[in-house]
Amino acid sequence: MKVFRIKEILSFSFVVMLTVAVGRVEAQTDADVVDTNYFMTLDAANYDSLLNNFYMHQFRKSATRHQNRKASQMYADFDNIPDSVFVERLQRLHTVVPMTYNSEVRAYIKVYVRIMSQRLDAMLSLSEYYFPMFEETLDRYKVPEELKYLTIVESALNPQATSRAGAAGLWQFMYRTGKHYDLEVNSLVDERRDPFKSTVAAARYLRTLYDMYGDWQMAMAAYNCGPGNVNKAIARSGGKGTFWQIYHYLPRETRGYIPKYIAATYIMNYYHEHGLKAGHYDIPIRTDTVQLHRDVHFGVVERYTGIPVEQLRQLNPQFRSNVVPASSRTYAICLPTDKASLFLINEDSICAASRDSVSKNAVVAVAQSNVIYHKVRKGETLTSIAKKYGVTVSNLRKWNGKSKTATLKAGTRLKIYTSQK
Repeated sequence: MKVFRIKEILSFSFVVMLTVAVGRVEAQTDADVVDTNYFMTLDAANYDSLLNNFYMHQFRKSATRHQNRKASQMYADFDNIPDSVFVERLQRLHTVVPMTYNSEVRAYIKVYVRIMSQRLDAMLSLSEYYFPMFEETLDRYKVPEELKYLTIVESALNPQATSRAGAAGLWQFMYRTGKHYDLEVNSLVDERRDPFKSTVAAARYLRTLYDMYGDWQMAMAAYNCGPGNVNKAIARSGGKGTFWQIYHYLPRETRGYIPKYIAATYIMNYYHEHGLKAGHYDIPIRTDTVQLHRDVHFGVVERYTGIPVEQLRQLNPQFRSNVVPASSRTYAICLPTDKASLFLINEDSICAASRDSVSKNAVVAVAQSNVIYHKVRKGETLTSIAKKYGVTVSNLRKWNGKSKTATLKAGTRLKIYTSQK
């Protein structure tokens, strides 16, 4: 049984990036027309889901949550901060990605200041856990390590995040793109949610896009909306080659993508300048990865090691149920370092008990833990919504207590278990 130690991977030192070309540019949009409500709608579910995971609940039991009252006061004074302050701070960041500053970037920084007053504890604690692995992987594929901040924009560092379009995981891969980059997706496993494998796939994809455009902002835009949409925007702009030159020809969400990325990079480095104070969640930074060749049930692992099922699911979000289906192929399971040896000592007993306790029906059943909420828009039906998320109409009715004759009203929130097929 081979044991791969993540702590050894995380111990690599990282390359200091080249000096950045940062500067004040003419605003491409007016801050008054930045649709921050649209931004909040897209990200609210991911943040809410993040705050309900195992570690956040454990933290709340043992510590008092920071209220960031000073941050609330400074948020009220945000509009009095001169542009030159933001420009100077962005210039100090060591990044090869241009930290363009304009009115739209400023507007998104303001949004993040508001968001982080409630979520900073979680975001910084999760960044301590994920960022070292992101940095090492991105560096290996010659992708600037500061692109780790894309995960703030994409998923709020929530590996269970699922978009309305069906993108999943920390890096928000769509089904076909994930498959193209060797991520397994089926009724038992969704490697788009595997923190390590999805990061490798994201690094490969970003490097491919950079090789296509020779510009990291353009590569990120293509990551968001696809190379086809970027190529159309280039053509409609008369052959221009930078993000801000093709800005007005890009899809709505992509126009806000780079400003949101710059704002996320800013707030993760300068949150303290806005009165934000962070606590700390107890996340097991040191973990070991054990290769499995037989089915293992998380409930049995808890019985032998004391690791709660909820923690096992949090550390192994790629498995759709409480079963690691390793009898079909080899899978890795991530465990807290101090429990890995206990697992290995009891491995045979765990596998035997798992075999006895996991029925055929239990193996194929998909856990209903990846819940999201859909806000019904005018003209939508249960059929159209079910098709969008790849679920059945009957399940959609069952989850929301809707009869066959029930009508949908715009604004209604529907519960959807995205792991159901």
